[in-house]
Amino acid sequence: MKTTSFNWNKKTILIAEDEDSNYRYLEMVLKKTKAKLIWAKDGIEAIELCKKHKPDIILMDIKMPNMDGLEATREIKKIYPEIPLIAQTAFAMENDERLSLEAGCNYYLSKPIKANDLLDALSTFLIGE
Repeated sequence: MKTTSFNWNKKTILIAEDEDSNYRYLEMVLKKTKAKLIWAKDGIEAIELCKKHKPDIILMDIKMPNMDGLEATREIKKIYPEIPLIAQTAFAMENDERLSLEAGCNYYLSKPIKANDLLDALSTFLIGE
């Protein structure tokens, strides 16, 4: 069993997720990394919080109210093309990954998200800096 500890105490992760239970799960998984977590509950709030905090990475739910994650990703990438975005969606349809990547996401995870997959994906982008 792989036991890797992550210390991202100088990193900020923006989590765009409208479902409380999904956010709480991500918060639990990421708590031990010591990263600062910011929660946006829709795409509009994700853009606003991105401008305010300029996170190191964004976890973007695709299906959200008011503005979906694909549109929010396109808007964020216009402002901050260098910020990596990881798409996350429960709707793992055949073209969801393609649509996410075309919108500007750097990586794609389908729900339910496994803790190790999430940490591995985040470390790929956060440790490379």
